Amino acid sequence: MPWDTVKLNSGYKMPTIAFGTWKMGNGDGPISQVDQAINVGFSHIDTAQAYRNEAEAGQAIRDSGLKREEIFITTKYSGLNGLDIKTSIHDSLKNLGVSYVDLYLIHHPSLAVPDIPTSWKQMEELKKEGLVKSIGVSNFGVDDLAKLLAAAEIKPAANQILLHPYVYTTQAPIIEYAKAHDIVIEGYSSLIPITQRPGGPVDAPVNNIASRLGVTPDQVLMAWVKAKGAVVVTTSSKKSRLEGYLNAGDLTLTEEEILSIDVAGAEGEKMHAAKKAFRKGTLVILGCAALLGFYNYVSGAC
Repeated sequence: MPWDTVKLNSGYKMPTIAFGTWKMGNGDGPISQVDQAINVGFSHIDTAQAYRNEAEAGQAIRDSGLKREEIFITTKYSGLNGLDIKTSIHDSLKNLGVSYVDLYLIHHPSLAVPDIPTSWKQMEELKKEGLVKSIGVSNFGVDDLAKLLAAAEIKPAANQILLHPYVYTTQAPIIEYAKAHDIVIEGYSSLIPITQRPGGPVDAPVNNIASRLGVTPDQVLMAWVKAKGAVVVTTSSKKSRLEGYLNAGDLTLTEEEILSIDVAGAEGEKMHAAKKAFRKGTLVILGCAALLGFYNYVSGAC
């Protein structure tokens, strides 16, 4: 399971696969799922204010019996309840039951109020105070990151983004920009081609690779993300799948196989864009037809 770690520009090391708690809700569910993930072998737990399950994740981490330094905790400032960054990190620490988090992210550039430079200064203060080991961002594009870096004293250690083959062409510029500035990319929702958009162009190369390696398609997508130099953020309630995700760290795709997924992903991205444009155009036409019909009705009535 050579997922190993990646060294951040802050000097700390981060496990290259993380178990995420997005969409889990709260209560016993996320407690048992985080507990299961840790028992299977995950040592990086990713949560956020907006997920409303920091307390559950914290309980599972404490119940694991692991030393604080044996688990890497990421959480995010989500602007929950309109609270500022400094208040929010103290709430998150209390929820998680820890004295610091390993990585703290601004969940989205729209949450950086009144602006990105000002918000980033607040993040830098948290790091200086020792409340967080590393600071970073999530869902930032090239322009957002450029604004941040222009005013930053401390560079973000990571940028967590949507990353799967059907958005790779769109995300390639931010991936390259981050790499040029020694910022680690984390990819979430990497299994969307399987879970939400099955039957697309990516299926063929992924299935062919899975057959060659004797693995599952989801493991191939994990290996593809790893090949792009990104940290995987994933989740599942099933132990067997979690074990498979960890085992995917052993997989190595050839350059030709990676390219085949890239090409299929770009094709799928164009098809998806065309469908969206068609639907939008159809709605416009229908709207115009409805207005014309109404106009004719009113004119006739008069």
